[in-house]
Amino acid sequence: MIVVAITGASGSIYGIRLLEALKELNIENSLVISDAAKTVINSETDYDIKDIIEMADTYYDFNDMTASINSGSFKADGLVIVPCSMKTLSSIANGYGANTITRVADVSLKERRPTVIVPRETPLRSIHLQNMLTLSQEGAVILPAMPGFYSAHDTVDDQVNFIVGKILDSLKIENNLYKRWE
Repeated sequence: MIVVAITGASGSIYGIRLLEALKELNIENSLVISDAAKTVINSETDYDIKDIIEMADTYYDFNDMTASINSGSFKADGLVIVPCSMKTLSSIANGYGANTITRVADVSLKERRPTVIVPRETPLRSIHLQNMLTLSQEGAVILPAMPGFYSAHDTVDDQVNFIVGKILDSLKIENNLYKRWE
């Protein structure tokens, strides 16, 4: 079971495509969408929030501090925060679990579970880099949304699939979402 969290950074399509891929691969998932992410999804995509929630096996409210995923006893195979805003990244790096996303990240890291953070910001300030380093040192995979162009991506969908494929690779989930280097 993979927990997917979508925050208010630009690039919500990465999180949506990850949910689609997990469903295609028959991998159970839980979903949390921040309030800011709902605004971004509405401005960046044609997806309805209700339809995205229906892609998940379980949905948790962003402000539900009693959600089962917030407990170390909840069994998850990994967490992906995609995209991850700098606000969320900072909160996690500094142990500030004020909402369901930052709390589940805190739990995932303390339980040493696979945790993939997909930051979406450019350019980066030194504090952004420091927060990423802190999380990396705690075991998180920092996977910036930087598509590779060596496989001659033709469309935006190809670039999105490249990042989602790399996320799945980080979780050791077999996939064929992108053309690999030969």
